[in-house]
Amino acid sequence: MFALVDGNNFYVSCERAFRPALKTRPVVVLSNNDGCAIARSNEAKALGIRMGAPWFECRQLAEEHGVVALSANFTLYGDMSNRMMSIAAGLGPAQEIYSIDESFIDLTGIRGNLAKRGQDVRERILQWIGIPTGIGIALTKTLAKLANHIAKSADRKPGSYPPELARVCNLAALPAADLDAVLQATDVGEVWGIGRRIAKQLRDEGVVDVLQLIEIDPATIRRRWSVVLERTVRELQGQACIAMEDAPPPKQEIAYTRSFGQPVTSLYELTQAVTEFASGAGAKLRLQGGLAGQINVFIHTSPFRQGPQYSNSALVPLRRPTADTPVLVRAAVRGLQVIYRPGFHYIKAGVMLLDLQDGTIEQGELDLEDEPIARGDLMGTLDKLNDRYGRGTVLLASAGLEGKQRSWAMRQNLLTPQYTTRWADLPVARA
Repeated sequence: MFALVDGNNFYVSCERAFRPALKTRPVVVLSNNDGCAIARSNEAKALGIRMGAPWFECRQLAEEHGVVALSANFTLYGDMSNRMMSIAAGLGPAQEIYSIDESFIDLTGIRGNLAKRGQDVRERILQWIGIPTGIGIALTKTLAKLANHIAKSADRKPGSYPPELARVCNLAALPAADLDAVLQATDVGEVWGIGRRIAKQLRDEGVVDVLQLIEIDPATIRRRWSVVLERTVRELQGQACIAMEDAPPPKQEIAYTRSFGQPVTSLYELTQAVTEFASGAGAKLRLQGGLAGQINVFIHTSPFRQGPQYSNSALVPLRRPTADTPVLVRAAVRGLQVIYRPGFHYIKAGVMLLDLQDGTIEQGELDLEDEPIARGDLMGTLDKLNDRYGRGTVLLASAGLEGKQRSWAMRQNLLTPQYTTRWADLPVARA
């Protein structure tokens, strides 16, 4: 038995937890450089603001209806996610954090009324940190995902499903006839793992709802589509095919890319940006206990701006696999110097760490002047300081200092305070 706990409109809910006046307002959270909508409140969705819509296209609509736009505050969202996950873990003995706002809970062996247990945890999350959630409970992870969708839909759209399924939906507790009715009312495109292309193919074959999909023989699904869709169908039929993951598998590559707040022309500014990106990628690499054998660095201009266009990348092999930030930065800057061309207005750069491997098999190096070997403790200390006091507390000198020297920094003109991680931003209650 599995449960899926999912934060409702998570980024927006994090902002509303500290600004209650936003709870009835249409709210949109914008992507890096305040470019596109990456989260919307239900009120904003009702106005027709779609996910990924460029903000400049929505601005007039927003002004007419009083939409509140905010820059993405990922420091706040990450901390609120950690708090939500720690509370959700009380639902069962094992937890798999699937994304920043979703986690699977293994309910195997838990007795009693699981819907009541889920409701208690939901109310605890709402009371303790102010985040509304939906909880789906079922025999498999795919069904739990579907149950979560039903719980949210029944809450947001009264009449779409029986009201008793709102907020917490336990599909395993439904009588067979009621379960069939719910599955028949659910579009096939709402199933976890079925994308737009496969959903269209299924509809073209007359399979428009989940009940129709479940009634197809899995062997036929495998023959006509794929073994992946067959596994999905078996999960929908109640056969658990996707196990819990105690820890996410290590990434095969790590990318750290950003668009600039304004076009960059000089090698000096690009070096600052690439230094920060390589440092950030190195921190991610150490977090999964890995080493990189190659680093790729790229820069490009904007295809949407007038003027000369340029795009290039360089792949730099490392002398030996490493997670050492100065080594990664040195290689990235070396690649940047090869591909940089003056006279262009660069709008984006990034680094990718490739040829990743397990850090437990790192080989020592005799050449101490080139790559000192006892740097693990130093990198660990750097990561701890940046985790505790905020990203960028300790950085390499080539990254520059915050302020005018970093004109390439991401534009966040609508950023809210970091309420839970910075003392100066701690909310104050006044009598």
